[in-house]
Amino acid sequence: MSELSVDHLLGIKYLNKSDIDLIFETADHFKKVINRPIKKVPSLRDITIANLFFENSTRTKLSFELAQKRLSADVINFSSGNSSVSKGETLVDTVKNILSMKVDMVVMRHPNPGAASFLSKHIDAQIINAGDGAHEHPTQALLDTYSIREKYGEVKGKKVVIVGDILHSRVALSNIFALQLQGAEVMVCGPKTLIPKYINKLGVQVETNLLKALNWCDIANMLRVQNERMEISYFPSTREYTQQYGVTKSVLESLDKEITIMHPGPINRGVEITSEVADSGQAIILNQVENGVAIRMAVMYLLASKIKQ
Repeated sequence: MSELSVDHLLGIKYLNKSDIDLIFETADHFKKVINRPIKKVPSLRDITIANLFFENSTRTKLSFELAQKRLSADVINFSSGNSSVSKGETLVDTVKNILSMKVDMVVMRHPNPGAASFLSKHIDAQIINAGDGAHEHPTQALLDTYSIREKYGEVKGKKVVIVGDILHSRVALSNIFALQLQGAEVMVCGPKTLIPKYINKLGVQVETNLLKALNWCDIANMLRVQNERMEISYFPSTREYTQQYGVTKSVLESLDKEITIMHPGPINRGVEITSEVADSGQAIILNQVENGVAIRMAVMYLLASKIKQ
C-alpha cells in the first residue's frame, strides 16, 4: 500500500498531490463505512490519541472525536481552560506529561502559528494540526476540497472564490494551498482591510466587488468574520459588511449561473450568508460536515501506519 510522504499533518504546504489523492481514496473507503448500520472498524484499536485543544473548538473537536471512535482508537481529551496550562505550564511540559501516558498520536489546536510544527520536533508521536492561530487548518482544507471533488468529479479547473475575513483565517490559507495543488483557480474577495498584503505572492486573484467575484466562480467558500481575533475594527459595522459581502437568495438569483456555496462553520447566519442560502440546494455545508469525519478518519489511519511499533 502506498503511504503518505509526511509523518505528521502540520499543514497543506508540506503535502504533495499524491498525498492528497491517497487521503481522498482512503476517505472514499471510510465514507462507505460511516454510512453502514455498524459504523465502526477496528483499524486503530491499539492506538491512543490525545486531543489537545488550547483554543475553543466545537465542530473540529467533535469531528475528530467521532472519527477516532469510528476507528476504535483510545482517546484522551484535554482542553486548556481547566488545566495546568492556565497555571503557566509550558506546551512541551504539558505534552511530555501526556506522552508519559504512552500516547501515539496528538491532535492539537493552538492559538500560536507553528505550535504543531514546534511540537513535532520535541516529541515522539504523530502530530495532526487542528488549527494553529491564523496560520493553517489542514483537515478543513482537505474536507473542503474533497467536498468539491464529490460534487464536480474533480477539483482541477474549478474556479473557487474564498469570501470574507482572509486576514484572520487559517481556513483560507490551507484552502489556497489545497486548491492550487489540485489545479483549481483561486480568488479571494473581501474588504481591503481583511485581505493580507502577501496574498499576491500566492498566485491568487483579489477582488473587492462581491458580485464580480460570484459571477467569476463555480464555488464560493464563505468565511465568517473572526471578531475574536480582531484587536481593532477592520470595517465600520457588521451591517455594512453584510450589505457589501453578505450572500442572500436575491444575490444568487442575480448571477448568470448557479454556483455552489460552502462554509467551514460556524455560520453567522444573516452576516456572511442568510439562513435561506445556508439551507438551500446550492449549499453543500452539511456534506462538508459529513466528509469531515471521513477525511479525519483517513488522515489518522494513514498516519497510524507510520507509528513505530
